[in-house]
Amino acid sequence: MSTRARPRIASAATPYLRLLTTTQFAFNTGFFAVLPYLAAHLGSGLGMAGWLVGLVLGLRTFSQQGLFVVGGALTDRYGPRPVVLTGCALRIAGFGWLAYAGSTATVIAAVLLIGFAAALFSPAVESETAREAVRHEQATGTPRAQVLALFSAAGQAGAFLGPLLGSLLLLLGGGFRAACLAGALVFVAVLVGHARLMPGRERTRDDAITRTAQNTTRSSWRAVFTNRPFLVLCLAYSTYLVAYNQLYLSLPAEVERATGSQAALGWLFALSSLLVVTLQQPLTRRSAHRMTPRTALVTGLTVVAAGFAAVPLTPGGPGGLLPGAVLVVLLTLGQMLLVPAARGIVPDLVDDRRLGLATGALSSVSGLAVLGGSAATGALLGAPAPVLWAVLAAVPLAGAALAATLPAGHGEKYGRRGK
Repeated sequence: MSTRARPRIASAATPYLRLLTTTQFAFNTGFFAVLPYLAAHLGSGLGMAGWLVGLVLGLRTFSQQGLFVVGGALTDRYGPRPVVLTGCALRIAGFGWLAYAGSTATVIAAVLLIGFAAALFSPAVESETAREAVRHEQATGTPRAQVLALFSAAGQAGAFLGPLLGSLLLLLGGGFRAACLAGALVFVAVLVGHARLMPGRERTRDDAITRTAQNTTRSSWRAVFTNRPFLVLCLAYSTYLVAYNQLYLSLPAEVERATGSQAALGWLFALSSLLVVTLQQPLTRRSAHRMTPRTALVTGLTVVAAGFAAVPLTPGGPGGLLPGAVLVVLLTLGQMLLVPAARGIVPDLVDDRRLGLATGALSSVSGLAVLGGSAATGALLGAPAPVLWAVLAAVPLAGAALAATLPAGHGEKYGRRGK
């Protein structure tokens, strides 16, 4: 089997790990310069009904998360470099199209293209990071969770900068179109940089190896999708993604209800990202030696559920933003526990040769859940607040119950392989 060119693993983060981490930062900077303002653009700018806005956002997530399995399978087959570069090119085209799209059909097409672009590059980068984190753990003893937490923190740093960039462009009068074009420019820089720096897969010297890889594609899919513990992990993780998607649907509605506009939305996104940037590493260092992956996953989902349950119970406070801020804080704390846990569990449940496919499948199952969940949530936005937030809290709580049925693992603490 062919291998990817990688730097030698050392005690510190390798150049390849640093490249992958920087990649995540750049991806999120460009993406979050646009996404937080998409719902307002669709509703106020284009006059779409609430259920249609929810459906479009769900389609965006489905075309991204739902098709991760395609990007993951392509990564296993061809290596990360061509998949990442193709995804960047499609993201540039999608943002450019969305900037000028004026009808429902063209908006949906542009949003689907934007999502599919991420379905290519994200599983490639995430599976490579998980693989390198395991190698780094084996070589240095550093828990893989710490590498994966750094990856998450870099992504959130980009998610912190992106909304601020979008807000600045909106304040300067550039509008949603300027935010889209700025996001496209970020991905132009990413494409150029990775064309120069990202290592490629070494060429196979024996055509029989290539034929063998092609013949094992069907067995790889069967092995991944009949793996019961992995499927349970997928279902539990999908409840988190349904909850997280409410940052783009229910949270904007709550902010507008409380303040009369969505002007403060960017600051709430910035708060979430700042929490991850500052607390992700310390929190993971502590949890890595005190929690099993299953415990971290269950705890994180429970904290997310508490965030939704707290919204109707929290007084309005200054500016009416306190309920939304409580939701953001608790959802983010839960995310910091559960995301590195879920990513760290995957390499222990599947064969390394199928890691790209499994990484993609983890998000694809979640994308299917979000597709239905977003349309349903959009229809619930007009319901009484206690009903809406109770339903939203029940989703990650169900995920916590599912996660509790996962195997405890090798008995090692979170982030470490059993001996």
